[in-house]
Amino acid sequence: MILDIGQIINQLGKEKGIDRTVIIGAIKDALESAAKKKYGMNKQLEAIFDEETGGFEVLEFRTVVEEVTDPEMEITLAEARELDPEARANDNIGFRMSTKDLGRIAAQTARQIIMQKVKDAEREVIYDEFITRKGEILNGIVQRYERDTIIVDLGRTEAVMPPAEQIPRERYRQGDKIRAYIKDVSKTSRGPEILLSRSDPRVILKFFEQEVPEVYEGVVSILSVAREPGVRTKIAVKSKERDVDPVGACVGMKGSRVQSVVQELR
Repeated sequence: MILDIGQIINQLGKEKGIDRTVIIGAIKDALESAAKKKYGMNKQLEAIFDEETGGFEVLEFRTVVEEVTDPEMEITLAEARELDPEARANDNIGFRMSTKDLGRIAAQTARQIIMQKVKDAEREVIYDEFITRKGEILNGIVQRYERDTIIVDLGRTEAVMPPAEQIPRERYRQGDKIRAYIKDVSKTSRGPEILLSRSDPRVILKFFEQEVPEVYEGVVSILSVAREPGVRTKIAVKSKERDVDPVGACVGMKGSRVQSVVQELR
């Protein structure tokens, strides 16, 4: 039995705010990993948590056979019945392993595993948040350029805007505010990647939705967008109500609405 595991569980829970079952699972994985390193990678080992004592024990399992051909993996039926009178051939019998020195190693390994689980959980939360916002316009702060790709600070994470998604001749400085369209969200080995765009034709639709109530409410529909980013844009509009002029609604009084969209694209 390993002492003070309960303290480790409570300490890590307080430090990281992780569910107790996650910590127990991480320590279980860590103990099994530490035990295999000490006793042999091929052994059938399992760490078991005792809810009553708050401790772990490590069991080595061997298969019951009539004749042993692999002493590290098998045990004779006669030997097995000394431990369990009801043992039968092909049963798996568990032996308690010495847990001396495993506690410190397991605690260190558990911390590493938990840190990775925390990182994975944080990545999953970020992915879930932004995948639901795919197709929206968001605000960010230009962090830096990496090989002409703009890295945008979104607060909890960063997003990327490669050259193909930028408006030609549009340049930013570090710290500039930027509004962009969430074109895609994907999972990578480094965590979620959020792809932003300011050149995608759907950017026009989203900006008009923000500036023109009739478009947002669906009274006026934007049927198509023809865009040459940074040069010109044409849209085809249609109204669902006879008394609403779709062109006038999009242009606005003295061009106020369309100018607001134009300003967003500069």
